[in-house]
Amino acid sequence: MQGKDEFMRQAIELAVENVTSGRGGPFGAVIVKDGKVIATGANQVTAAHDPTAHAEVTAIRNACKALGTFSLEGCELYTSCEPCPMCLAATYWARCERIYYGCVAADAAKAGFDDAFLYDEMKKPLGERALPIENLMPAEAWAAFAAWIDATQKTPY
Repeated sequence: MQGKDEFMRQAIELAVENVTSGRGGPFGAVIVKDGKVIATGANQVTAAHDPTAHAEVTAIRNACKALGTFSLEGCELYTSCEPCPMCLAATYWARCERIYYGCVAADAAKAGFDDAFLYDEMKKPLGERALPIENLMPAEAWAAFAAWIDATQKTPY
């Protein structure tokens, strides 16, 4: 059985290989369950033309597919860098039990990947954020939640 250092090395190797191969940014991630690698992911933002294809999100998608579930309970995430706000949220939604990371957010910022702006934006009231956000038709939008509440065939998550 591999240990924490080996899993982190694998995440780091994925990040380095992703850059040297020209496939994407310097981020790699590994999902582990019961001491075994379930899935991996590398940053695919530019390759996939997908701003959500960060290494952690890619690894989470791959792990969920491999396990046939939307919940990664009992899993750990090893990532070459401290997760950005999106990846951190995705890890919580996936129900991973622990995150291990290599570089910190300040290291990513030195390399041109500064997400401090996003952390700051989320702390602001909606009306003070840089991206305008407006509430429209809340009463009508409630229909989706009402349908969910009334549904007899659903998988809670």
